[in-house]
Amino acid sequence: MSTTPRPTETTEQPEILARGPWPLEQVQVNWLDERFEPPQAHAEAADAAIAALRERGSPSHDGVSARLVDYREGPEGIEMDLQPLRWALRLVEGDASHSVAALCVTRSADGRWLAGRRAPWLSSWAGRWALGAGGAVDLGENPADTLTRELWEEWSVTPQRVQGEALIRLPHGMVMFVGQAWLPPGAEVVRDPEHDEHAWWPSEIEEWPEEAEESLRRMARWLAE
Repeated sequence: MSTTPRPTETTEQPEILARGPWPLEQVQVNWLDERFEPPQAHAEAADAAIAALRERGSPSHDGVSARLVDYREGPEGIEMDLQPLRWALRLVEGDASHSVAALCVTRSADGRWLAGRRAPWLSSWAGRWALGAGGAVDLGENPADTLTRELWEEWSVTPQRVQGEALIRLPHGMVMFVGQAWLPPGAEVVRDPEHDEHAWWPSEIEEWPEEAEESLRRMARWLAE
């Protein structure tokens, strides 16, 4: 089955486009040559968003990332068609132009969940707790590789096991490739400047602390099924 996202489509809840699990070798990508050109209003909104980040001291920089054009799911895994687009378009309120990011939900060997509080200068989820590691898919990159790259860049660890879990479209048009990783016994994380605090939340989601938002609990329950 093939589904092409529509740029104007929005929903109140995240939409699961495809569901794994997939071994990383079953995640395939075709990069298209043609770069996505946004409407002028979106380009101007991206300019304003980048300027606002700089005004509050954020080192976030504009660049080139990935946009989901199409995808196909089958017994051999998932295949995505991506095209280059301006990174800052993900910051446009209400329409992220199907920019693609990867989220690597990370577990310890005994099942605990790695959580980090994101620094206040970040462009998204500033000052809030998040699970694992995540970030934009770079130009020419496979989102499966983004999972392990972001985990290393943010926490300086390499997983013992990792798999793709789902392709999800958020209400504002961001597309998330979600994976789940398990660290080897005894692995120690070292947080990067994007986090100002971190914790290992219990394997039992019902025992999580108050700062764990409901959206994080839903994600974890879904992955634990």
